[in-house]
Amino acid sequence: MSSASDTLTIHQLLGRIVYFHVLFIEPDLRPSTPPAPGPACCNHATAPVQLTVGELLPDSAWAALVEVAPTLRAHHRPCPKATSACCATCRVISAATAVAAGWAHTECHSYRQAEPAETLLRDCGHAAAGRLGRVFATQHAAHCPALDRLTVPEALPDTEELPLTGELLALWAEPTAATRHPVATWLNHCTGLDDVRRVLETRRSGS
Repeated sequence: MSSASDTLTIHQLLGRIVYFHVLFIEPDLRPSTPPAPGPACCNHATAPVQLTVGELLPDSAWAALVEVAPTLRAHHRPCPKATSACCATCRVISAATAVAAGWAHTECHSYRQAEPAETLLRDCGHAAAGRLGRVFATQHAAHCPALDRLTVPEALPDTEELPLTGELLALWAEPTAATRHPVATWLNHCTGLDDVRRVLETRRSGS
């Protein structure tokens, strides 16, 4: 990052992910079985040349993101090896994918009581993977080929549709921009997804 203030901002946004996950998402998670492992990370798919999990993640604020991801069992697809020798950027990419897809899935169930489209979950996951992955890679000078393979979704949910997921994606689009403020500040006054649903229903009925 270009400055200490930028690094602080990134750490604050990572903390916001953990806070919202524990407060909003975890209490509403449904039992699920994990999918098959994801693709091999750069270090296990080819010769190990990328900076590793063991080198970059211990004692890092990014470790919190990696710790959240396994709680989203239906969406977490790490490298089959999953060792400290894995590419650190690949690990962050897979964690970000799980968080965004898992949040979107949980929000859809909580607000709509319907199964979300796979395209929505995939697009949210890819967007988060690209945005958080590039921030991590820039901060640690750890670009990896997995970032170049990510597709850019054309349409993403906004904060009037999926507030937590929409804010997550919006904040990480330009995390060190001058504004650096939460997008949906009213989320700070909610204590669970039931509160969020009631706010959405009120806002929609008043529009």
